[in-house]
Amino acid sequence: MLKQHRELSMFVRRTIENNEEAKIRPSKTYQSFVAIAGSHRKLNFIEKDIKNYITMEVRNVFEQEDAKEFGKQEAGLHEYFRDVVSFDTTYNTNRHNLIFGSFVGVNHHDQLT
Repeated sequence: MLKQHRELSMFVRRTIENNEEAKIRPSKTYQSFVAIAGSHRKLNFIEKDIKNYITMEVRNVFEQEDAKEFGKQEAGLHEYFRDVVSFDTTYNTNRHNLIFGSFVGVNHHDQLT
């Protein structure tokens, strides 16, 4: 099956998204489509297309939602520190390739006497 002839319908995309959110493995998702169609030959996509869709689209949406939530949290930090808040993720990652991030806040209050 040539790549240019493969496609994921809107129904297939929504099913993939729902299954990914429910933590159903891509291989199980693909097998469910095979069972519905009766054969993998009757599908116009392969299992790799599902994995690619998850990597490129679904996880990107989740990352964007995480970034929005982080922005809300950062706004709360700014309310507390007011002057300067810095979030730095350029330092390092751990052995699981998770980013280490540090918050630095400055709350400087001048007092007039």
